[in-house]
Amino acid sequence: MNVSWNWLNEHVDLSGKSVQELDDLLTFAGIEIEGIHLKGVSSDRVVVAQIMEAVQHPNADRLKVTQVDAGEGFLRQIVCGAQNYQVGDKVPCALPGAALPNGFTIGETKMRGVESKGMLCSGSEIGLADATNGLLILSGDPAVGTPLKSLFSSDVLLEVEVTPNRPDLLSHRGLAFELAALLHQPWKPLAIRDVSTVTNSEWIENDAAEACPFYSLTKISGVKVQESPDWLKERLLSIGLRPINNVVDITNFVLHELGQPLHAFDADQVGVRMHLRNARAGECFAALNGSEYALREQDLVISDDRGEALALAGVMGGLESGVTEKTTTILLESAYFTPSCIRSTSRAHQLSSDSSYRFERGVDPSGVLPAAARAVDLILQIAGGQVEGQTACLGELPVLTGVVELQTARLDQLMGGSIELAEAEEILTRLGLTSVGENLWQVPSRRADLQRHIDLVEEIARVHGLAKIPSRTRAAFVPASDVDAAADLDMGLRRALAALGFYEAQTIKLIAEKQLIDALPLRALQSGDVVKVRLPLSEDHAVLRPSLVPGLISTAERNVRQGVKSLRFFEMGRVFRHSGGGKARDLESESLALLISGPLAPDTWLSKPPIATVHDVKAVLQQILPNCPIRFTPREREGFVLACDVQAGESNIGVVARLRLARERELDFTDPVWVVELDLGKVRKWLGRRKEIQELAQFPGSTRDAAMELPVTTTAAQLDRVIEKLAQPLLEHFECFDVFTDPTGVKLAADRKSMAYRFHYRASDRTLKTEEVEAAHQMVLQALIQELGVQFR
Repeated sequence: MNVSWNWLNEHVDLSGKSVQELDDLLTFAGIEIEGIHLKGVSSDRVVVAQIMEAVQHPNADRLKVTQVDAGEGFLRQIVCGAQNYQVGDKVPCALPGAALPNGFTIGETKMRGVESKGMLCSGSEIGLADATNGLLILSGDPAVGTPLKSLFSSDVLLEVEVTPNRPDLLSHRGLAFELAALLHQPWKPLAIRDVSTVTNSEWIENDAAEACPFYSLTKISGVKVQESPDWLKERLLSIGLRPINNVVDITNFVLHELGQPLHAFDADQVGVRMHLRNARAGECFAALNGSEYALREQDLVISDDRGEALALAGVMGGLESGVTEKTTTILLESAYFTPSCIRSTSRAHQLSSDSSYRFERGVDPSGVLPAAARAVDLILQIAGGQVEGQTACLGELPVLTGVVELQTARLDQLMGGSIELAEAEEILTRLGLTSVGENLWQVPSRRADLQRHIDLVEEIARVHGLAKIPSRTRAAFVPASDVDAAADLDMGLRRALAALGFYEAQTIKLIAEKQLIDALPLRALQSGDVVKVRLPLSEDHAVLRPSLVPGLISTAERNVRQGVKSLRFFEMGRVFRHSGGGKARDLESESLALLISGPLAPDTWLSKPPIATVHDVKAVLQQILPNCPIRFTPREREGFVLACDVQAGESNIGVVARLRLARERELDFTDPVWVVELDLGKVRKWLGRRKEIQELAQFPGSTRDAAMELPVTTTAAQLDRVIEKLAQPLLEHFECFDVFTDPTGVKLAADRKSMAYRFHYRASDRTLKTEEVEAAHQMVLQALIQELGVQFR
């Protein structure tokens, strides 16, 4: 929310307070200031100067050398590149030492060999608006040497980040209440007359009382819609709003002053009776922003007896019923709408406004009618006219606050004895609460967030100052637990992956439905297994992730579009799903996901590095799970190619796959993208096993190579299983080092392939004889022949 310092000063005295002091005060009270922007001229060294002479620069075609009178008793030479001035004009002059809003400090310099002792300025260079390109030509004949800050008003714009539980701060008046409490001073009174109302009016009908508990209309005739006065335009411009006309500007002014959204209808464009109802399914609504929306049945609209939707309640007015220069009679709406209703409508249509932003967080019910009265007074003052009858009201204002007990013993415990009860009570009083005796406090209607004892303690703590609460330097001993062991193992995994060149990603747990095509859960998803958000904040956050892979792919996609070639990412986190088509619900588990793509090393002028393959993926897994036999077993996965189960020993611990080529092209990947998702619980079990240390071999081993021909459909995993099942005691290890196929069938039949394996034999207690090695080797070969029918070459 944008807040104007000058506007805020009208509600609470800020004299003697610097911007930095206010920033620190609010920040330590839990109200974050995201940005501070100075508006207007702030330096005393920017003065009015008159151009007395301008001649061509001897060394530059587009520069001129001017002599200006800045009220110093002598002429000052300044080189200038602007072309929109004449000799005799009065312009802003930044003297040496002037600090400009862009952070630049003016000094004396030489421009193309000619001395320049200052700078002639445009409006934007000194914090003002530019009316034209070039210098700001001053009107009104101000005296030379006059500081410009005395001719133009200055202001400070504060960008305040308001948390959802503090909608009372979404106005200048609301923030003034907060500052008054923090500064130990009263807020300035604001005279607002009482509203004369009539209830159950015949010209308001409400068929949606749950969505709109209270609604009011005030009819004002004889208004003249025109441009707003300067003071009103200045207030709106100070917070970044564009003035429209006096009536609309007044409703915007009151919204940002008091926090209550209002809306003005052109009475001549509506029927004789206002009707609050739910929209008809598919009903078309033309909004003030020029867009049309197809409404839902749960959307609340302001209609009339003709059935037309005049406004999308609490969100935006309609195009046809808005106030224009031809309007002479208006209907001023001020209402309380149920926050959840407005939030649902705003999210569903992706339509947000200053009004919906406040309604969906909750406005102060007691401020509905005073805001209408404030707006009516300003309309009569600025636009003229007269109020016809009384303000028509329908419904009851909800009561959102009540009496809360302050538990003194608990207060003393939580505050560490740092505050006396009398001081705590004084803080609550400054915050607008009223004591009703026996430590009971009536909460003001604007503070619906104060519902429990602990809420009062939190208010006392932040106003008193968290720094004043003594810290506890001693903690109770807690024995090691499974949670500690899991955290240690996870940190070891992170370090191992970082050492292998991986970067850790942390992605949001909510993903878009369209990202489900990238999901690689440990068990394939069935219809009904996805956990969807009932009221998502946006389409990008509509589903709880069933897999970590979609987040890693999005991360890799952003990096590729920034020119990154070698991609190495991992993430640890929770995944969510139902199971069995929704029969088992709300299941959570922890996963570890990896993404590998691109070159294995940086490019060099000598050679081009190889691109990551599935073998590199397996090598990474073998590195992070040492002494754990890793095997890939093919299993088809929808949306991926070359998918495999990852087996550690005899158990499945995850899935590895490559993205489809079409998906890789769609996401601008130029190299194969390999993704892995592992069950983090099973990985921890392997890492938590006791590590056995093997002695170095005392006797030499012997190696044998074997080339075999076999069907192209036979996998290396099948050969591995046969060899491991044999459990030949002298076979220390083996690996495949060559594969050959010929799709043409010239050198080898197209349905056959040749694989070469290397077998290493060793005994721990002796040097093997040739006969022993040959016998063991023949046992291995015979097992392969019998089980798989391979032919040795």
